[in-house]
Amino acid sequence: MSTHPTDTTSELPELPPPPLPAQHRGPERQGTERERSGQQVPGVQGSEQQGPEHQGSGQRGSEQRSSGQSGPGREGSRKKGGGRDRYFDLLRAIALFRVVLYHLMGWAWLPVVFPSMGVMFALAGNLMARSLARRPAPEVVRGRLRRLLPPMWLLGAIGVTGMLVAGWGPDEDGRPGWWWLHLGYWILPLSDPPYGDGLPGVHGLIGDDWATDMGVPLWYLRAYLWFVLLSPLLLRALRRLPWPTILAPVALSAALEFGALSVPGWRLEAQLSDFGAFGACWLLGMAHQEGILRRLPRYVVPSLAPAVAAVGLWYALAHHLEEGHDLDDMPFAQSLWSFAAVLLLLHISPSWSEWPGRLRRWDRLITLLNSRAVTIYLWHNVCIGVVEALWDRLWGISWLEANTPWVLESPWPQLPAIWLLTALCVVCFGWVEDLAARRRPRLWPDGRVGAGTHRG
Repeated sequence: MSTHPTDTTSELPELPPPPLPAQHRGPERQGTERERSGQQVPGVQGSEQQGPEHQGSGQRGSEQRSSGQSGPGREGSRKKGGGRDRYFDLLRAIALFRVVLYHLMGWAWLPVVFPSMGVMFALAGNLMARSLARRPAPEVVRGRLRRLLPPMWLLGAIGVTGMLVAGWGPDEDGRPGWWWLHLGYWILPLSDPPYGDGLPGVHGLIGDDWATDMGVPLWYLRAYLWFVLLSPLLLRALRRLPWPTILAPVALSAALEFGALSVPGWRLEAQLSDFGAFGACWLLGMAHQEGILRRLPRYVVPSLAPAVAAVGLWYALAHHLEEGHDLDDMPFAQSLWSFAAVLLLLHISPSWSEWPGRLRRWDRLITLLNSRAVTIYLWHNVCIGVVEALWDRLWGISWLEANTPWVLESPWPQLPAIWLLTALCVVCFGWVEDLAARRRPRLWPDGRVGAGTHRG
């Protein structure tokens, strides 16, 4: 895995528009559509109904029949109602919040408590498998790229322009030709997009590391892009040899870790390292959708997952797990720990077609986080840098410095300010996610009627 100091979001989750009320749906839409490894699919908002590319179960069924697709999950997919899986929405929201908290605090134990990246890749793999079961692979891949790239292009248009103004340019590394070539990764992130390291900021407003804060998290988009491109092949392999395919990324991670496989060039090494660390999670998400996990005896996962997690944690502790050196810097430990955690979370997988009573109050917040996860992921690191720079100015207030230095030293008071600034980014930039999904732009899509969404 890349040794970037980020552990962020994701699938890049997408909140689809809610389905029409029953009286506006055709007979086929009122029927049931799929089964998720023994879990009922929520009927409030269809996680597959994401704009024009996900319209109509009747249409999807005809596409499936015409393409001749079949597999373990297809029979079940016609048995249960299509809609949002609120359990998955909750996991996504927790993962996103934990990512922001981790980037502010830097605590090494946070990725252990909840491995956000593994969870998000698993949820993305689940949705990808569901899409591939209903539509041709090229169409699915195009749809995913269409949702992924425009928010990144907006970030690049603002960020790269700022870097150029700050003095970044073709002579930065002494190889102008390569600089121009690598700049294309801001358009299609097949590798990590370049950024100006150590560019000056704006005193008291933006710190000197702002370009790094903007560029480092983009490894996730690169990894996600490759998972999407490889998913048709991965799904074929998964259906033929389920468990060898799922465990292959862990084996790859072990080979890289222990020197059995040597890779030239840091870009290729980063690709393979991230695939080894999180590929099993993506495949577990696909296996969950395909019904492969459901075929395991119920005692297997609770017996096996804790043992795998224990090995991963032991390896991390043996390699000095601490702040500044955590699972992000230990791809093999990450692969084991994330695999075990995702396996347990998918094994639990309750049937939440609607929120349980205690969680109902969080509906709007979780809906918003799922709707704007791409925007939050891309901009939250910059927001942290801005808030930290502004917070440092408070040391100039002598009364605060003399009487409440603990307030100035603690990162906790910064957290609400970071989320407020991130909310501003959601309002300013989040609409691009709607345009990418071919939806009407919304400023604050929290599921309220009148906020751009209409509940069934």
